[in-house]
Amino acid sequence: MTLSLHEHFKTFAHYNAWANTRLYEACAELSEADYLLTRPSFFGSIHSTLNHILVGDRSWMARFNGGTTAITALNQELYADFAGLRVARLAEDALIINYVESLNDDSMLSWLEYQNMAGEDQADEISILLSHFFNHQTHHRGQVHTLLSHAGLAPPQLDLIYYLREQQ
Repeated sequence: MTLSLHEHFKTFAHYNAWANTRLYEACAELSEADYLLTRPSFFGSIHSTLNHILVGDRSWMARFNGGTTAITALNQELYADFAGLRVARLAEDALIINYVESLNDDSMLSWLEYQNMAGEDQADEISILLSHFFNHQTHHRGQVHTLLSHAGLAPPQLDLIYYLREQQ
């Protein structure tokens, strides 16, 4: 079965929410100290990595929707605690799904002009930006997955194929 571009990204939007939910459920099993513990990783902790994913999502969603954001740094802390970050994650995933579902194949082939975090003007096809957007999350979820192992938890299965099989 061949998916249209729109169906392809709708699948990724829903998969993304599924994977985030599973990852946050696993993180909820950690003590606050283990969740916040500084570990060898790019962003320094599970919390900071999850926060970074949300920073990236909010920055991109503002661009996709033609707006601006108050986010000025990729490590800007949006929420200091797990509970606040988890609620925000659920809300952001719903916004992502709604945005992708509002698109069609033609709009995904259109170009978006935006400024990156350095204030430089950029322009890219929306389908390419969506690929980057979802890949960015997958990349950093993988980092959290490893950090959960270091914290002594068995990380959840997050592969796309498992999501797809659950949907059958």
